[in-house]
Amino acid sequence: MHGSTGYNNYRQNNQQPPGGGEKRGGGRGRRGRRRSRDLHGFRDSEFQNHQNTSTKNDDQQEQKPPPPCTEFDKAYFHSYAHVGIHEEMIKDRVRTETYKAAVMQHQSFIEGKVVMDVGCGTGILSIFCAQAGAKRVYAVDASDIAVQANEVVKANNLAERVIVLHGRVEDVEIDEEVDVIISEWMGYMLLYESMLGSVITARDRWLKRGGLILPCNATLYMAPITHPVRYQDSIEFWRNVYGIDMSAMLQLAKLCAFEEPCVETITGENVMTWPHVVKHVDCYTIQLHELESVSTRYKFQSMMRAPLHGFGFWFDVEFSGPANSPTNNPTQPLLFGISNNNPVDGIPRKKRSNPNEALVLSTAPEDPPTHWEQTLIYFFDPIEVEQDQIIEGSLTLSQSKENRRFMNIHLEFTFEVLSTEASQTDHISSTSVSSCQRAWYFWCDPSLDLGNKSDLITIQSCAKMKAIFETKVDEILTLPLLVV
Repeated sequence: MHGSTGYNNYRQNNQQPPGGGEKRGGGRGRRGRRRSRDLHGFRDSEFQNHQNTSTKNDDQQEQKPPPPCTEFDKAYFHSYAHVGIHEEMIKDRVRTETYKAAVMQHQSFIEGKVVMDVGCGTGILSIFCAQAGAKRVYAVDASDIAVQANEVVKANNLAERVIVLHGRVEDVEIDEEVDVIISEWMGYMLLYESMLGSVITARDRWLKRGGLILPCNATLYMAPITHPVRYQDSIEFWRNVYGIDMSAMLQLAKLCAFEEPCVETITGENVMTWPHVVKHVDCYTIQLHELESVSTRYKFQSMMRAPLHGFGFWFDVEFSGPANSPTNNPTQPLLFGISNNNPVDGIPRKKRSNPNEALVLSTAPEDPPTHWEQTLIYFFDPIEVEQDQIIEGSLTLSQSKENRRFMNIHLEFTFEVLSTEASQTDHISSTSVSSCQRAWYFWCDPSLDLGNKSDLITIQSCAKMKAIFETKVDEILTLPLLVV
């Protein structure tokens, strides 16, 4: 089903604003997924406060006080008490079986060791670790699903080795360091609603030197996409409905379909270029402040002649060894970078044929689908692109100041317009009035100061502007939030 399940939609259906109030629509969103659930503490049926101090030295233990638990956080944790979210994740065989395989691949490191599962949900990863021989597993979750996780642990006769902690990881105290941290922290577009901040907190508080983090590396990618079927189904459909001209619905249809990033499944045939690495995450070294804003510049060369409908985003994560292991090279993303003398982004992803190489969980279009699918940012109108045409621009992802689980997206691109009087291989000079530049702002932060409306859209003069935009500039600047 093609649906716009973007960021504002999640907020409306899954999170109450400060001050309470009933959730709109009465039900959870398409996937109220991604959490920062963390700790408070019970073992078996007895709730306990874990206030013991860590075994780390006092100078290592000094940290900033944890951020307060906001009303948005509480609503977020509450959404994860719903069984449907966990059912969807567990039924994702690519996700769950890759995690199980990673645990078994690293069994020699897990056996007899202490493990922390950050955001344990139903406790399935904690149980995998216990089955691999872990001496003790701290299963941590701030959602009330922790109550059910505790029952699952007891039903599998693992209560002596799996300790379920109910609360935020920023608040809990345990009385020992851990050898392994495991977490399924990834959100849509890798970082939206992700629990990476909680993993970083757990790492800094409890992970032993030389300890293992699963997964250890993550990489976010982007690429231009073409998707005529999606556009036909959602937009062109309105031009002729049972013989009735309903083209008056087109602008509203575009706004409703594409005003937010969409979570959908595409295939490799929809991708027009090799992907660009937006962000590589080394879970052993990344710091919390690095999550506040991620910026990148990209330059693509189209491999086909096709309508450009927008940009797609996906990620993969890698389960290699500890930071000091020779098998772990956290400085290399799964898509190796572009050499300095190559002006265009994108090369094929590395293929892994050696079974001894690190396991990878991929959400790429050419790989088996997962519940993350791909995150797609569509244009209101497609742009005809020729083979070898250059598309370049910039992207900034920043945490919302109001709710750190939300993400502001600023996407900007420029493309060369081909001369109709020249051959297809000739481009109009980039210094002439031949390039069109547009910017999008997606946000869930009403306090964000965007200045004048004219700052939302930047349009350089273009000989083919009318053909591309089909809208007067004055009309563009009066539309709300997202305008293309």
